[in-house]
Amino acid sequence: MTFHALGLMSGTSLDGLDICHAAFEKDDFGKWNFEILNAETFPYSEELEKKLRNATKISAEELFELHSEFGFYLGEKVLEFIEKFQLTNIDLIASHGHTVFHQPEKKFTVQIGDGRAIKILTGIPVVYDFRSQDVLMGGNGAPLVPIGDELLFSEYDACLNIGGFSNISFKENQRRVAFDICPVNIVLNKFAQKLGKNFDENGDFARSGKVNTELLEKLNKLSFYQKNPPKSLGIEWVSEHIFPLFKNGKSVDILATFTEHAAVQIAMVFEKFGLKKVLFSGGGTYNQFLIERISNHSNAEIIIPGAEIINFKEALIFAFMGVLRFKNEINTLASATGSSHDHSSGLIV
Repeated sequence: MTFHALGLMSGTSLDGLDICHAAFEKDDFGKWNFEILNAETFPYSEELEKKLRNATKISAEELFELHSEFGFYLGEKVLEFIEKFQLTNIDLIASHGHTVFHQPEKKFTVQIGDGRAIKILTGIPVVYDFRSQDVLMGGNGAPLVPIGDELLFSEYDACLNIGGFSNISFKENQRRVAFDICPVNIVLNKFAQKLGKNFDENGDFARSGKVNTELLEKLNKLSFYQKNPPKSLGIEWVSEHIFPLFKNGKSVDILATFTEHAAVQIAMVFEKFGLKKVLFSGGGTYNQFLIERISNHSNAEIIIPGAEIINFKEALIFAFMGVLRFKNEINTLASATGSSHDHSSGLIV
C-alpha cells in the first residue's frame, strides 16, 4: 500500500514553514521507499515571525492563544498547498509544530501548533506532538529524524542536518546513534541580521571577518561538548551559554569565530566516530564557507544532495514518522533519544 503524507516542519531558525508531500511504500523485502512529489516553503510574515521568536517570553495565557492561532495557520497553509498542487489523495498530515520550550531534564518539551486545528480546517487525519512522549519516558525528545535516516537513507555512513542546530545520526555497533552537535544558524542568523541580512549568505560575512582565538577556545570548552550522547540542545541553552560570550566585538568577527567553532565541532564528530561518507542537509548546507571549513578539518566525503533533500529532508521524515505512527510502528529510537525503549510517538487526531 502506498501512503501519501504531508510533513510540516517549522525550525528554530524561523525561515518559514516547510511542507513536503511524499509517497511511501514498503517493498516485498520490507524496505521503505519514498518519493518527494511536491514541496514548498511558506515564509513567515514579519508579525508571525516576531510572535514565534518571542514565544518564550510571553504569559501562559498568551502561549495557549498562540498554540491555537499557529495551529489554524498551519491548517490554512496546508489548504493553500493542496489547492496549488491539486492534491486529492492525502492520507495524513504529520506536523512537527514549532518548538518553544525544550527542557527534557525537567520532563517537558513544548511544540506549539495545535494539530486539532489542522484537522478541523482540512478534514485530514493529523499526527502531531511527536516529542512529548519520549521526554516523559526519560528521553531527550530529540533528535527524532534518525528513524528516517535508518530506514530511508541507509546508504550513507551518517546524515548531518545543519539548521538552527546541527545534528547527526549514524550506525554504531548495530545501533542508531544520534545527537545534537552544536548551535549553527540560530547564532549565525542573529549576527547576520545585525548586518542587515536575514542570514549569512554563502558565509560571506564570516569569510570577511577575523577569528577571535580566545573566544573560539571558550566556545570549544563548553561542557556540553564533553558529554556523551544522547544529548540535545535548545534555545534556552544558547541564551545561557553562547550569547553572553558575545558582549563585545564586531558582528563579522563573531560570525567568523562561530562559523569556525561549528566547523570544528562537526569535524571532530566525523573524526571521532570514523565517519567517511556523510549526507548533508538543512539550510546551513548552502553556507559555502562553513562547508569549506568543515572540509578543512575533516577527511570525510561530504555528500551534497539535490535541493529537495537539502531543504525538505526533515519535513519528509516527519511525514514518514506520521505514517509509522499511523501504522503503530516504531518511529522513535531509544538509542538516539535516550528514552527507556523504542516506541511509536505522536498524538493522532
